[in-house]
Formats: sequence, structure tokens, C-alpha cells
Amino acid sequence: MGPVECVVLAFPGERLKVAAVTAVADLRRAGQVRLIDSLVVVKSLTGEVSTSELIEYEEYGEATAEIGPEASLLGPEDAAEAAETLEPGSCALMLLVEHVWAARAAEAIREVGGRISGNVRIPHDHVEQARDAHRQAVAAVAGRS
Repeated sequence: MGPVECVVLAFPGERLKVAAVTAVADLRRAGQVRLIDSLVVVKSLTGEVSTSELIEYEEYGEATAEIGPEASLLGPEDAAEAAETLEPGSCALMLLVEHVWAARAAEAIREVGGRISGNVRIPHDHVEQARDAHRQAVAAVAGRS
């Protein structure tokens, strides 16, 4: 088995966007992730939190059938933790996924007694800032030549 991660995807508004659900279904269909569980968390404008299963949303069509959970591992405590990160009037799709693309490497690491001892997610905006700084540094060096 590859690394397993809980990912919380937050969106403005109290309804998930079809494109987001379809994108997750595409990842599963391509075999890059295995969806173990999912949960929709909604925080109303008044701050009230509700949860539901993704499969309950008929408007997402086939995409929900393709990313239906294999197990019910995400619960009320997980939803409450995710809700703390949400602004009023927004929602989140919680996904418990196995990174299938990393399964072979993880197995090889375990076979020789290794283990994943840490994992840090770098926010997208930090990566973009670093890329911009790198491009500016390269341009400055090129300008001096």
C-alpha cells in the first residue's frame, strides 16, 4: 500500500462544484489515487456545520459513483477539525486517499526496513513565490553577463 493522506479541499459557497468532483474522479480513474473515504463538510453563513456523503449528491452524476468510498473511516471528529478551517458560507470535500503512484516505492522502502518518517505539504502559493524568486535571480544573473 502507498502513503495514505487526508486532504481537505475547501470551496466558497455551500455547494461543491461539479468540476472539482469530476477532477477527483479523473484521478481515481487514471489510477493515481485510491479513494478510501470521502465526506462533504458545509459551514453555513451562521457557522452551523453539517456533513454528508458525496454519494448523496445526485447532481454530480457518475462522478460520485466513481469516487464512492471503500470504507467509512472519516467521522464527526474529522469533520469538526475540517470545519475549523472553513469560512462561514463555504464547504469542503474531505478525501482519504492512498497515493497509488507511490505504492511500489513504499513497498521497496518497507522491504529494506525503511519507513516514511515525515511528510510536509508545501502550499501552492509558497511554491509559486519560490519559482518567481528563482526566475528573477536567473534573469538578474543573465543580465550581468
